[in-house]
Amino acid sequence: MSCCFSCCASLTCGLCTSTATCISQKSARIGYCVLFGVSLIVSWILREVGPALLEKLPWIGASETHTKEWYQEEAVLRVSLGNFLFFGILALIMIRVKDQNDRRDSWHHGCWTAKMVIWLLLVVLAFFLPDVVIEVYGFISKFGAGFFLLIQVIILLDFTHSWNDAWVEKDEQKWYIALLAVSVGCYIAAFTVSGILFIWFNPSGYDCSLNVFFLVMNLILAFVFGVVALHPKVNGSLLPASVISLYCAYVCYTGLSSEPRDYECNGLNKSRAVSTSTLILGMLTTVLSVLYSALRAGSSTTFLSPPSSPKLAGSKPLLEEDVEEGKTKKEEKEARPVSYSYSFFHLIFALASMYSAMLLSGWTSSSESSDLIDVGWTSVWVRICTEWITAGLYMWTLVAPLLFPDREF
Repeated sequence: MSCCFSCCASLTCGLCTSTATCISQKSARIGYCVLFGVSLIVSWILREVGPALLEKLPWIGASETHTKEWYQEEAVLRVSLGNFLFFGILALIMIRVKDQNDRRDSWHHGCWTAKMVIWLLLVVLAFFLPDVVIEVYGFISKFGAGFFLLIQVIILLDFTHSWNDAWVEKDEQKWYIALLAVSVGCYIAAFTVSGILFIWFNPSGYDCSLNVFFLVMNLILAFVFGVVALHPKVNGSLLPASVISLYCAYVCYTGLSSEPRDYECNGLNKSRAVSTSTLILGMLTTVLSVLYSALRAGSSTTFLSPPSSPKLAGSKPLLEEDVEEGKTKKEEKEARPVSYSYSFFHLIFALASMYSAMLLSGWTSSSESSDLIDVGWTSVWVRICTEWITAGLYMWTLVAPLLFPDREF
């Protein structure tokens, strides 16, 4: 076992050193995403091979009552804790970094060899912590993962409105046609997915009223989105409504596919391949969501952009008009605000570490087979509630300007 850990450490250090030399300032955000992706792969691998190793570690509660699922959760949560500590510490360090001349700006973009070594040490350290710490972290992670899902939904809403505004501002017929085509396409896809879900998750001969309720609610929400968005008093558009409808249909699918495999209304209960494909899609969605969340933080005033960000500055000049062109280099340096919030950037990764742990551990519910990932009633209700919260937030963006006309939204 010690030989295995030594080999892994050597390979990781070699990879870290070679990668660190290739990361430039412009690719720093991508570097953090790659590091996060590596942590997901490590979690996935240890989930499969970890139980046999953890049973041999004397400081981890070795007991005959502990099942394979318990050791799998321990492995996933410990990697997640190390990852959370790494990004959490960076988030705290980067609070109120407003200017690129701040020394911490270079810490954010550079020092990659040191940061990778620290990340590795924190992950290893997590395997030396007592079980009670991991138990508490697992409980807190449920809330952190929920908060990440909420942020993901808000960013999706921000993205759809920005997409619609960008095409409308072009004020050309071809872009209006494109808007209509994409909107109709998304609605067709959403209703097609819902129809397929009725076939898969409402088999004949069984009482599947719960699944039918979920699917009917999904169709009603899609219809309500379109009606409200096109109402004359609502300053809405069909594009965001269609995209949100398609997203809700996808979330409904992930929720229904997470139903226990022995549940008679789960039409996928005989396909283990679905579990793997769902995991891969979930992991890919997580990585892409984190990447987009972090990048969006720097360009959207919806989130914690730094006070000196050009986005928040509006049309107000960064320098006074009466300043001479021949400014000193020192004075020019003072006008270099950061383009996004470094602290929020790392906070997103910290929360995503919790979410990925919940995804791999089935929200710490061991009622299902250890061969299945993200399966169980807890996962089902998390997905369905996410869909409903998405619907509620989108409806709020439509009706809020009517309820509070004096406020800017």
